[in-house]
Amino acid sequence: MRCKTGLFVTNTQLRNRKVVRFYNQRGKAEQWIKEGKQAVKMTRLSCHRFSGNEARLWLNILAYNLGNLWRRLALPGGIKDWPLTSLQQRLVKTGGRLVKHARYYWLMLADGHLTRIRFAAIL
Repeated sequence: MRCKTGLFVTNTQLRNRKVVRFYNQRGKAEQWIKEGKQAVKMTRLSCHRFSGNEARLWLNILAYNLGNLWRRLALPGGIKDWPLTSLQQRLVKTGGRLVKHARYYWLMLADGHLTRIRFAAIL
């Protein structure tokens, strides 16, 4: 096992392990913010009024939380760890066609994004 060495400069009175845990959690939170910026465009607040930007931000946060809920509850183990941008591109924004026959419907999806096994596992 390889040990990674790091350096923290801090003025807190916490013990060493607590300082490392605190900064690791902070890094995790920054990754969530970055994912929110990339996946649902949280920082795109282009309205002229504060109330419009506030409503847009609330909708973006709701979309991000729904994406996380979907990832944790509905997705199979192999793709649970994918970032939300990958889930959008490969699962949500997938091209498809619905073909109607006499007694049944066929949902035909693009081959490059979602396999039949993954689609069945999600359902």
